[in-house]
Amino acid sequence: MRAVVLDAPGPPEALTIRDVPVPEPKPGWVLIKVKAFGLNRSELHTRLGLADGVVFPRVLGIEAAGIVAAAPGGEFTEGQQVMAMMGGMGRTFDGGYAEYTQVPSNQVIAFESDLEWSTLGAIPEMLQTANGSLTIGLDAQPGQSILIRGGTSSIGMATAVLAKQRDLTVFSTTRNPDKAERLKAIGVDHVLIDDGKVAAQVRAILPDGVDNALELIGTPTLPDTLASVCVHGVVCFTGMLSNEWIVKDFYPIAYLPRGVRLAAYGGDATDLPP
Repeated sequence: MRAVVLDAPGPPEALTIRDVPVPEPKPGWVLIKVKAFGLNRSELHTRLGLADGVVFPRVLGIEAAGIVAAAPGGEFTEGQQVMAMMGGMGRTFDGGYAEYTQVPSNQVIAFESDLEWSTLGAIPEMLQTANGSLTIGLDAQPGQSILIRGGTSSIGMATAVLAKQRDLTVFSTTRNPDKAERLKAIGVDHVLIDDGKVAAQVRAILPDGVDNALELIGTPTLPDTLASVCVHGVVCFTGMLSNEWIVKDFYPIAYLPRGVRLAAYGGDATDLPP
């Protein structure tokens, strides 16, 4: 089979397409014929050598969508549509950048859909991260408000849609005014042009601040995002689009606004919506 293999950390040119053996089916695992897979920023971190526990050479890819080629344990039937994600895919074992991938059965989700595979391949990690951030990271409740920092990212847009389904008032940011209509089209209530001072814009609408905030940009915008939230509100740190994820000289008492809670979400396949 063909696979995208990374022999050692490096630039994009370090990724090579070559023939490798199809994984041998084994009990407790599911061999998936990959139809499509999404690209994720965490795979960039793996390629750069920033992810823990990776042994090279490695086939990257933390998610995949396809059909069951073999399930020796009988958990799934051959030809069944499935998705898989996380749990070490593309890090501790070979992932989705291949014609076949083998994944532990408890990480495989069966589904039925007539959507194009190119669409299905983009869903698993995006939907799981958006839903998990809302429900696990934030525990956002109907009637509350949420700020999505990084609103035109795939996770940001998915979160906005899910938040509206949960009857939340959605504030969402973009640095590009041309993308404002795109956010309005998916139901965002308040589109904010990110000039680095979003907290002031939020409090001009809600003087006490929003109940929840999802940080998808990273540590450069985190202080301003924290300042956007009300007392007893929660900020969930999920994304690092800025590629900056460390707070230097972190002193919680000075860094965190009074009564504001900071959480983080790392993701798990069980956090997909029902």
